[in-house]
Amino acid sequence: MYPLIRPLLFRLEPERAHALSLSLISMAGRFAFTRTFLRACYTPPPKPVRAFGLDFPNPVGLAAGYDKDGLGWRGLACLGFGHLEVGTVTLLPQPGNPRPRLFRLPEDEALINRMGFPGHGAQAVAARLRRRQPGDVVLGVNLGKGKSTPLEEAAQDYLGLMEVFLPLADYLAINVSSPNTEGLRRLQARQALERLLLLLVERRDAQQAALGRRVPLLVKLSPDLDDGELDDALAALLNAGVDGVIATNTTVGREGLESSPRGQALAGEKGGLSGAPLRELSTRMVREISRRTEGRLPIIGAGGVMNAADARQKLEAGASLVQVYTGLVYAGPGLAKRIVAGL
Repeated sequence: MYPLIRPLLFRLEPERAHALSLSLISMAGRFAFTRTFLRACYTPPPKPVRAFGLDFPNPVGLAAGYDKDGLGWRGLACLGFGHLEVGTVTLLPQPGNPRPRLFRLPEDEALINRMGFPGHGAQAVAARLRRRQPGDVVLGVNLGKGKSTPLEEAAQDYLGLMEVFLPLADYLAINVSSPNTEGLRRLQARQALERLLLLLVERRDAQQAALGRRVPLLVKLSPDLDDGELDDALAALLNAGVDGVIATNTTVGREGLESSPRGQALAGEKGGLSGAPLRELSTRMVREISRRTEGRLPIIGAGGVMNAADARQKLEAGASLVQVYTGLVYAGPGLAKRIVAGL
């Protein structure tokens, strides 16, 4: 049915359409009979994967950004995903950047966003996650620095977020790569990143006995790192002892766009580009990370996964898992099932 519904959604302003979709899946997730119906429609055949010390029912997950505040994750968990990543969550509530801040490029199957981590804050999200997730889906939480937090104090934001979400999440993802929070990407520099990650790993390890389990820490990197920057970032990750990497966030580049004149005008909007045009760049990053670390860092491949062939490309490049976001906007709720079935 989604091909019939999509034109109606696409008549709405993108952020409004997203809010409507999230509201509908949130309502569906509240009731046992609708959750059962969704699972019957969208659960793919099992294709288990073990990564970061966790068991995933299949390799396809939903990337951070779709459900920033944990509003719809119970319904989303019924759409066939092997894992969901809520967030990006900031310690305190914040409005994000001024609207409009989300733009569609339909000819390119792409989005541009400059959301700036809008959200309800850590405590509100935690309250929604305290009732554990339905089924066996793995739940990750993506953590980010607040807009008003000085860069030199960013560690305190991440440490505060860890305190809140270590008991609630199966894994945590450290977002230092969004292009939409001023200065955030500077945390990918080796010295800054290693200092931050050593603090986070130490705090995680100190909590492990009390939690009775080890919560993997992953780092989400930018696709726009050059070779030297990538080497520095990977050295920091390995030296700090994190458990894996998500490759990649959105790109500030605009290569490969083939939109109409209106789309070309939208391409000039500031923000991160996601979707099909990001596919090759993110896959290259997956391949380079796998090669440069000799497979020591498990990878979640994200960026331009629109179908099973795209997912297979990421997995063959060295990823253990993949994530979708923009693909869900263009292909609809059956995407995870189709990808898993096609692998």
